[in-house]
Amino acid sequence: MFMNSLIISMIISISSSNWMGMWMGMEINLLSIIPLMNSSKNSMPSESSLKYFITQAIASTMILFSIMFSLKFAIEKTSLLFILLNSSLLIKMGAAPFHFWFPEVLEGLSWNNCMLMLTSQKITPMVLLMYNINFPKFISLIIIISSVVSTFMSFNQISLRKMMAYSSINHIAWMLSTMLFTKSMWINYFIIYSVISINIIIMFKLFNVFFISQFISKMNDSPINKIFFSMNFMSLGGIPPFLGFMPKWMAIQTLILNKFYMITLILMISSLIMLFVYMRISFTSLILNFSEILIKSYKSKKMNIIMFMNFTSMNTLILVSLNFNLT
Repeated sequence: MFMNSLIISMIISISSSNWMGMWMGMEINLLSIIPLMNSSKNSMPSESSLKYFITQAIASTMILFSIMFSLKFAIEKTSLLFILLNSSLLIKMGAAPFHFWFPEVLEGLSWNNCMLMLTSQKITPMVLLMYNINFPKFISLIIIISSVVSTFMSFNQISLRKMMAYSSINHIAWMLSTMLFTKSMWINYFIIYSVISINIIIMFKLFNVFFISQFISKMNDSPINKIFFSMNFMSLGGIPPFLGFMPKWMAIQTLILNKFYMITLILMISSLIMLFVYMRISFTSLILNFSEILIKSYKSKKMNIIMFMNFTSMNTLILVSLNFNLT
């Protein structure tokens, strides 16, 4: 029931023709995901749901205030109004410098809820932000801050959930840069990012790992899993043979054609630093070999499906490149 209302609320917000309808859809979305976060096994999901509710309520109040401000004073195109409205949407999606709640909330959630937070919960605020991008300088500032903050905060992280959160903030910067120009490019980027993130999170969930040490010891008994995890992280970082390179390639080309050279340089440097963070996990799991396995080995027929999904998602770039060359 709550998943259905979650999907319906996204459709209401995206398809609404006025701001009150969009606000109502976001409120239904908030009330739908809070019960999905709670768990009777421990108190950490309850703490995360409370933090999430407070921040989303503040952002919703800011949206409502900006709507009432525009109706009261009949001012629709003031910079203050749009900055306030865009800031509230950036709070909802977790972009820097409004990101402080995002890693803390993800740290207390299960992998299923992390999957929702990293993918579906970003659709509504991003689409609404796309509707009213009228100040490229403000969005450019957010892109620079998100890319820089996510790279520095991802260093020395031992939690895989926080690492995925900072990775999401870094990809938010790339998605905001694609929003400045074309909607279709943002859709392509978001779909590819969601596919890669879902693949990684499903494997984390199946192996029941939450920290890097667990990940390294768990990967000890399966070289194939080590290779697939490493390739997934390479795809998430945007190394060329894999699917994650294509949206970054498109974004860089569009930014250069529109003479956004400084933003392009900052995004590329931050992407390289994030790639170092991903490779730190991959190289550690590939090189080190523990003699003691502390976590029970997971072997199931589901792994064949997961491996097929990973292989397909990572090698789709080859098929896309062949299609472009043939057409």
